[in-house]
Amino acid sequence: MAGPGTGTLPEEQVRAMFDRIAGVYDLMNSVMTAGMHHRWRERAADLAEVRAGDRVLDVATGTGDLAMALKRRVGQEGEVVGSDFSERMLELARAKADDVEFEQGNALDLPYADGSFHAAAVGFGARNFSDLARGLAEMARVVRPGGRVVVLEMTTPERPPLSWFFGLWFDRLVPLMGRAAGDPDAYSYLPSSVRRFPNARGLGAAMTAVGLVDVRWLVTAGGIIAIHSGRVEEAHGS
Repeated sequence: MAGPGTGTLPEEQVRAMFDRIAGVYDLMNSVMTAGMHHRWRERAADLAEVRAGDRVLDVATGTGDLAMALKRRVGQEGEVVGSDFSERMLELARAKADDVEFEQGNALDLPYADGSFHAAAVGFGARNFSDLARGLAEMARVVRPGGRVVVLEMTTPERPPLSWFFGLWFDRLVPLMGRAAGDPDAYSYLPSSVRRFPNARGLGAAMTAVGLVDVRWLVTAGGIIAIHSGRVEEAHGS
């Protein structure tokens, strides 16, 4: 049976969970990553390879930090759309950035035309897709040929001693912090969702499987963070 400890939950339960934890989300991110999540988002924004004036989509935007990093790269003449299914998260995002268009939407059925963005990114949200292949395919669909799809996500380190530390931190301390924050289920779901998510090579293969080319990735933070990018293939003869 699906539940927080399995890393899988029905979509409505995931939405409700993020609505509940929205108020502590930024604080918990900073505590769990020692503030490093901002640096990882900046690197993901770099890998989107966008320029001033471009139009970019941030899927599962949460409270908008990656969308804001992307906006700094496209400038005032560019446009960034941040999409999320949690309205409470979007309320907090709108309070942080009034130069990004934040819209409610489902990552598995994006309400945008084919090829309508220069790039699309997702930061710490892909593991919440109930259908990873469909979510990646939707991101690729809405990006024009030649544009990049970027995925920033946590991954499970495979070698000790970091794998030991990861197990202690994520399996024991993070749920304790969640209990202190008032939502133990949400922060039991988090480590489980990371463990069931593909490793870096597996995610690269999933991106290739939906038609992305030039798929590459970097693993940082001692093997805890992976940042992938892939390009939407251009039509032959273009």
